[in-house]
Amino acid sequence: MPIKSKPAQEFVPIKEVRDGIVVLKSGAMRGIVMASSVNFALKSSENQTAIISQFQNYLNSLDFSTQIYMQSRRLDIRPYIALLEERYREQVTDLMKVQTREYIGFIKNFTESTNIMTKTFFIVVPFAPASINTGNGGKISSILPGKSNREGTEARMEEFEENRSQLEQRMSVVEQGLVRCGIRVAKLGTEEVIELFYKIFNPGDTEKPMQVN
Repeated sequence: MPIKSKPAQEFVPIKEVRDGIVVLKSGAMRGIVMASSVNFALKSSENQTAIISQFQNYLNSLDFSTQIYMQSRRLDIRPYIALLEERYREQVTDLMKVQTREYIGFIKNFTESTNIMTKTFFIVVPFAPASINTGNGGKISSILPGKSNREGTEARMEEFEENRSQLEQRMSVVEQGLVRCGIRVAKLGTEEVIELFYKIFNPGDTEKPMQVN
């Protein structure tokens, strides 16, 4: 008897991405913050001590768990090469054309012979709403009489907004703590979250990395 293969979607725990919030199939929620890096080795000993102290204070301020995810990808040099090609066509003197063409060749040869990697850091902030269940394992809302579909939809929307508010409070704590450490942060929107997971599940695709504004 042939074994039926399951679609890949069944192995992905994500139900939907709404307003930048990842909603899992379990009902739990995740918010994602992109963070810049700090060149710790170039800091003075006093600055290093201050950064460590601030980061320690940030960790002590958390009463919930977080996940740090680092995405390492080969640098896509194609947008820069396209910009140089445009500059080459704008040159009016032969000397500048030759120098620009030689520089383009140098960049191409250098990037082809050396693996230049870009690293992007993300902080995943979780929130699991508390479920109110009956003794037989069913939710109270499922046994309330006279509850229309419209009322059920409105209740779910209200519950989502309440849970999102609590998740965003956690994300605010994370953002403020990282900013005190000298790290720039940016909350991911819906499109950025979808792009992030697309890159995770399609590692062979080379795309321009997201930037922290």
